[in-house]
Formats: sequence, C-alpha cells, structure tokens
Amino acid sequence: MSYAAVPLYRLYCQTTGLGGTTGTGHSSEQIERMEPVRERVIRVTFNADVHSSLQWNFRPQQSEIYVVPGETALAFYKAKNPTDKPIIGISTYNVIPFEAGQYFNKIQCFCFEEQRLNPQEEVDMPVFFYIDPEFVEDPKMAKVDLITLSYTFFEAKEGQKLPLPGYQ
Repeated sequence: MSYAAVPLYRLYCQTTGLGGTTGTGHSSEQIERMEPVRERVIRVTFNADVHSSLQWNFRPQQSEIYVVPGETALAFYKAKNPTDKPIIGISTYNVIPFEAGQYFNKIQCFCFEEQRLNPQEEVDMPVFFYIDPEFVEDPKMAKVDLITLSYTFFEAKEGQKLPLPGYQ
C-alpha cells in the first residue's frame, strides 16, 4: 500500500509546493546565467531511508557538503540489493526546512522513477542540484544555514502502473 501512495504524494507536493518538494525544470541557459552568492554558505546534509518492505541497503555517500546559492552541486547515494532476486524500488524525497524546498532545485535525480537492481547489484545514484540565488532575498531564509535532503525508497511491483488522478 505504501508504494501506491508514491504517485499521490508526488502530485500533491508538486501541486501545492508542500512537503519540502524541490523545484525542477530550469533551463540550462538559466542555470548558466546564475550568479553565485559567495557570502552565503549553506550546509546541505543527506539522509536515506528504506521502507521495511524493501530489502535494499541505501545510504548517502557523503554526510554533508557546503554550497552557495547560485552554484551547482553534485552528491551521490549508493543502493545495493543484497538479495538473490531482482527488486524494483521507487523513491520519494523532501527538503527540510520545508520552506527551503522552493529554492532547492534538482537538475537530475533518481526520485519518482523505478530503479531495478539485480541480485547483489550495487549502484551509485547522482543528485545534481543548486539552491536558487533568490534564497538570499527571502527574509524567511535569513537564518537558514542548514538544509537536509532526504530520500525514502519503497518497493515497487513490476508492471504495476498507477494512474495519477486527472492525468490519463
């Protein structure tokens, strides 16, 4: 049942901006024109969880990195299927504090896409992101110097397609 909630969670968060969801869909031109705000350093920490139904090992490869708004960054997670059968997983994510999610932009990541790991297979999963320079202009972000990116993986059932409400 938890897997069935993934598309609904994605739709809800992307529609409302709640749950610490991040921004996406920025053009490469816009990213190239960004001006880094070097006087504002932000510590980004990484968290990884696995639902009890999924028999994977999943962890961030770094506990934290330091970034400045307007500059791209790359982080990695590692996932391993220690079983003797292929398993498909799908992840959700959030950003804490939730209000910072609107400024945390992922250029590339593995969330909301099925990931199939064969028996004993181990993979690196990149997250390419940036914090929008507008972060420094928001008075609500004035005291925010720590952002946590958290992923949770759930087991997906092969061939199971879940329709998104209103999208057929």
